[in-house]
Amino acid sequence: MSYSVFARYYDSLTENIDYRKRAEYFDKIINKFKLTDGNILLDLACGTGSISEEMARLGYDVIGVDNSDEMLGIALDKKFNNGLDIQYLCQDMRKLDMFGSMDVTICALDSINHLANLNDVRKVFSNIALFSEPDGLFIFDVNTLYKHRNILANNTFTYETDEVYCVWENTLVAETDEVKMNLEFFELTENGLYSRSTDKFSEKAYSEDELENLLTETGFEILGKYGDDTFSPPAPDCQRIVYVARCVNSGQLKGDS
Repeated sequence: MSYSVFARYYDSLTENIDYRKRAEYFDKIINKFKLTDGNILLDLACGTGSISEEMARLGYDVIGVDNSDEMLGIALDKKFNNGLDIQYLCQDMRKLDMFGSMDVTICALDSINHLANLNDVRKVFSNIALFSEPDGLFIFDVNTLYKHRNILANNTFTYETDEVYCVWENTLVAETDEVKMNLEFFELTENGLYSRSTDKFSEKAYSEDELENLLTETGFEILGKYGDDTFSPPAPDCQRIVYVARCVNSGQLKGDS
């Protein structure tokens, strides 16, 4: 999965996301369900660190993990510019290896959908259980089957900033509910011409039953399931589901290598 160009423009192309509002939403969930005394929070698949920074501003001791050097490079620049005490690690979340246990793990912005199959999801859930405090929280969101089939689908989206023009083309594989994504970037150069480059990646939608069974198998108790960043149950046409789970088998399970 490549983010070589996407990373440079990720923040400007996602300006529509209110990261502070999302962090405050996660904070409300944590305050509603948290049973541990500690304040260590893992932001898994943290990308350029936007949510990590907002959670740090809310008082959490944040560790951000991502598998993209390019994304983490931008996160580090933001950290030093803003003077926030966040630790960033470059790791594949399927091979998570932490030096201590977490009170809260969040995995936001459909990062779970970037895992290619259920075995990969099982590895991630098992690793989070391994490095969670007893009763530690795991909060994550996923794009729904509805969003993959009806919103992302075979559609094309365009984005334009002062620096780049992006054409985002989706191809839905109906048999697997995978959306293959092709991003064409046209970057304005100093001589006034445009340079073209491409990034490709994919997302896979998982059913609620699949995710809930895996959570139970890997040592979690499901505490809540909400639709579209609310505290209401998911509607049939909701585009994002947020799961809240409590680790009941901390440190006892290991993901497959």
